[in-house]
Amino acid sequence: MKVLVKEAIGYGMASAAALAVDMTILWVLVRFFSWGYLAAATLSFLAGATVAYLLSVRLAFRQHRLRNRRVEFLSFVAIGTVGLGINAGVMSLMVQYLGLHYLLAKCVAAGFTFSCNFVARRQILFVRHSPA
Repeated sequence: MKVLVKEAIGYGMASAAALAVDMTILWVLVRFFSWGYLAAATLSFLAGATVAYLLSVRLAFRQHRLRNRRVEFLSFVAIGTVGLGINAGVMSLMVQYLGLHYLLAKCVAAGFTFSCNFVARRQILFVRHSPA
């Protein structure tokens, strides 16, 4: 249990940094480049995913199921693609149906995305593979 808590805290710190990158890029693209919020959210989310991976393997996860770090990174991003769908869906619902500002909607979406990604990434990528 202690390991899980440590991993969750480390992943939380990595995710907070990634969210800061994500939201900054989102804001810049919408505010200064007139991008639509969903297109901007897609690009900013992918930038945040890169930051999340780099910090997660440094701060949170000590076990690696995969030996090849490139494959691990691509898998990390692939799992994040599911998170991207959750992110876009929640943002869209919050903006279109609840009338929230896109940055507030992003905060709500981030909570959902964080939970889903932590569980999936930890269980798929960052637990020791048990020999059969």
